[in-house]
Amino acid sequence: MSDYRVITDATCDIDPALAEAHHIQVIPMEVILDDKTFYHYADFRNYPAKDYYQKLREGAKSHTSAINPQTYIDTFTPVLKGGEDILYLCFSSGLSSTYQSSVLAVSQLRDEFPDRKIYTIDTLCACGGEGFLVYYTALNHEQGMSIEDNAAWADKEKMHVAHWFTVSDLFFLKRGGRVSAATAIAGSALQIKPLMHVDNEGHLVAVGKVHGRKASVRAMFDKMKATIVHPEGQTVMISQADCMEDALTLKQMILESLPVKEVIISTIGPVVGCHGGPTMLTLFFWATER
Repeated sequence: MSDYRVITDATCDIDPALAEAHHIQVIPMEVILDDKTFYHYADFRNYPAKDYYQKLREGAKSHTSAINPQTYIDTFTPVLKGGEDILYLCFSSGLSSTYQSSVLAVSQLRDEFPDRKIYTIDTLCACGGEGFLVYYTALNHEQGMSIEDNAAWADKEKMHVAHWFTVSDLFFLKRGGRVSAATAIAGSALQIKPLMHVDNEGHLVAVGKVHGRKASVRAMFDKMKATIVHPEGQTVMISQADCMEDALTLKQMILESLPVKEVIISTIGPVVGCHGGPTMLTLFFWATER
């Protein structure tokens, strides 16, 4: 195996067992819940998902902080000193300043470690879409792909990672500025559910709306059927924020209709979950386009 490490951040919402099995290092991220600050790890060691989403349902306020350059330096330095190169896949620059921080840190580290290779990739992905791209990048690594080729592959193929999202409670999107107060009130009263995706600039945007939760789940599946490529070889990913029943329903739709290799369900962490709230449901797969 090539002597480099695949690293990402906690926004990727990758299943922790999958990260461990494929030697993916996940940088924890800071979360503030009311007056308490904690670091979110992929395995939820500091704050269980159920407890976090229950707090949100009870009205707790939560926000996050982008990773700063010093955290990257502290994380990457031991890896570089240990003789490994680094391929880092970062949360979308369209949603956070995290990527810019990584660029600053890598610039400094390249001066300090001129013989090491360090790549930082702006995935333009979010949530399990980032985890999806990281997973396939890790598979390339295991199959012997060089760090240069793998970095180029990830940077190119990220434009084919489809992201589809829906939520039941529009008020969490209102808090994050994604919808207006009037839209949240009217939408909740009429049971209007948004259909959203991450666009080619890495922004989370609404592209449609449907009436009712079941219809929104079906709409995500319909988008998948219309745009998925080579389903027979794909490991598809679903991420859910304390709405496992809906995630299992979506998984069953996929398995009954498409010859995918596997469907993996993971839990949305608080870094993304604070914006979508409980009941956020997401779907990620290889597609003709985002």
